[in-house]
Amino acid sequence: MIARLNGVVLDVKPPAVIVDVSGVGFRVLCPQRTISQLAQGKPCTLHTHLIVREDELTLYGFGTEEELSMFVTLLGVPGVGARTALALLSTLSPADLRAAIVHRQIETLARVPGIGKKTAEKIAFALKDKLGGWEAAPEAAPSSSVDAEVIAALTALGYSLAEAQRALASVPRDPAMDFEEKLRRALAYFA
Repeated sequence: MIARLNGVVLDVKPPAVIVDVSGVGFRVLCPQRTISQLAQGKPCTLHTHLIVREDELTLYGFGTEEELSMFVTLLGVPGVGARTALALLSTLSPADLRAAIVHRQIETLARVPGIGKKTAEKIAFALKDKLGGWEAAPEAAPSSSVDAEVIAALTALGYSLAEAQRALASVPRDPAMDFEEKLRRALAYFA
C-alpha cells in the first residue's frame, strides 16, 4: 500500500522516526543501520512495508531495497515477526545476514539481541534454500571455529557484531593462524 516515503525527518526516537511528507507525519520503525543515516531536518527516502493488524497499522522503513527485501523474506519464516526481523537487520547488514543463513552460521544469528539458538536454527533452516542461490561474501560470516571465537571475543569486548565481522574480514585468510594472532590482528583494525 505505501511502498516508499520521500520527505523530511521531523524526529528521531529509535527505533522510530517521524517523516514529514507534504504535511503528514508518518511514524516509521527502522533498523538501527537506517536510523544512523538519518538526521532531524534532513530529507530522506525510505522503502517501506506496511503491516496491518486488527488493532494497528505499523509502517517499517529501510534505507535500501535490499534491506526491505530481506525484511519481507524474514517475515515468511514461521514464528519470526517484525520485531525479530528488525533486530536482525539492526545488527547485521543484508549481505552478512544472507551469508550467515547460507553458511548456517547459527552462532552469528544467535548473537543478535532477542534471537535464541532455536530461532536462529529455524531461520537458517527455513531460508537456506531461498537464499542459497544468492552470492554470499565468504568473509561476511566466520568460516571456522577460530573465526567464531574471535567474533565472540570482540563482541565480549564491547564491539558490535557488525564491527567484529568487519575487523575479522580485514585479517588475512590463513588457516594456520591461531586464535591469539587473529584476535591481535582484528584488534589492530580498530587502532
